Amino acid sequence: MPVSAGARDATPRDDAIRLLSRREYSRQELVERLAAKGHEPAAIGECLDDLAERGLQSDIRFAESFVRSRIQRGQGPMKIRVELERRGIDREQVSAAFADCEPSGEPDWFALACEALARRFSSPGDTPRERARRERFLAGRGFAFEQVRYAMEHAWLE
Repeated sequence: MPVSAGARDATPRDDAIRLLSRREYSRQELVERLAAKGHEPAAIGECLDDLAERGLQSDIRFAESFVRSRIQRGQGPMKIRVELERRGIDREQVSAAFADCEPSGEPDWFALACEALARRFSSPGDTPRERARRERFLAGRGFAFEQVRYAMEHAWLE
């Protein structure tokens, strides 16, 4: 499919604004996407510095949005942290995003693990193999060992 003349002449700022109009992006994600479009690294850096100064791109805002969306999906803290770090968010910003996602501090990961488990499975399982499957499900979602154990004991109590 041929690229239109307008798309070839787009500046890093044009492409970055187009991306940011759809959703929040981390700085690292924007660098990767703009580089893939053939923009020069110096122009990308300058553009992203300007966007950050104007408040159009913010790693903190991206991290907060990302944490909220992953909590809604029923993902645990370990997986969310790894994903944020993979997207170039430093540990301080990750911690701040976790603290800001709930008005009273970090979410109740134990309750979230229970909800995710009860939504996916109707019971704790009758055999060790079935229970192990449920534990792997939660571990794969990024919940810590204590959260998995708690959910296995409490998810179906109501």
